Amino acid sequence: MGRPRPERQVGRRAATLLVLFAALGALPAGLSAAPAERALTLVAFGDSLTAGYRLPADAAFPAALERALRAKGHAVTVANAGVSGDTTTAGLDRLDWSVPDGTDGVILELGGNDMLRGTDPAVTRKALDAILGRLRERNIPVLIAGMRASANLGPDYVARFDAIFPDLARKYGATLYPFFLQGVAGERGLSLEDGMHPNAKGVEAVVAGILPTVESFLGQLKPSSQ
Repeated sequence: MGRPRPERQVGRRAATLLVLFAALGALPAGLSAAPAERALTLVAFGDSLTAGYRLPADAAFPAALERALRAKGHAVTVANAGVSGDTTTAGLDRLDWSVPDGTDGVILELGGNDMLRGTDPAVTRKALDAILGRLRERNIPVLIAGMRASANLGPDYVARFDAIFPDLARKYGATLYPFFLQGVAGERGLSLEDGMHPNAKGVEAVVAGILPTVESFLGQLKPSSQ
């Protein structure tokens, strides 16, 4: 092989210098490194199941989900906007300040407290419909984490309540994870002493269950150029 052409030598030297300057954090004027991928911002908007009832902050659902997503290479932050005891109506009342501007997507987890109080499913549906409507007006996509009614409330109540989440997902074109506590509800080893809230191990099980749906949801949030 012959000697490298002069222009190739110059190109290689320039490339080497760019790598060196980038490593030192100081590029010459007029040159810039490739921009880092902007982290997406999710808001987990819910009740005690989101807030992390009786758990350390880093064991709550939003923190555990963020760790799992980052471990799979996703640049994302998950803010905890869970308030223990919140009904869907209470969530609607605080929606605007709980979901700030710049939010890329919302994981909506509400309805469990409505069910536990025996609230008319029509009231729950109306509040969730309003929440989804407001987020649509703000162009914020939503992943709905559904709830299911306890069988002891009777078949009519169960049918009316359980239908809320898939119905609204269809209406708004939202991503649906049918049951937030899938695989965790009723499992003693995954719940606190009250039998309703997940313990730290239970939260990890919730995250493992919902993770593929969240990853699919993230894919919808990324600009088409990525």
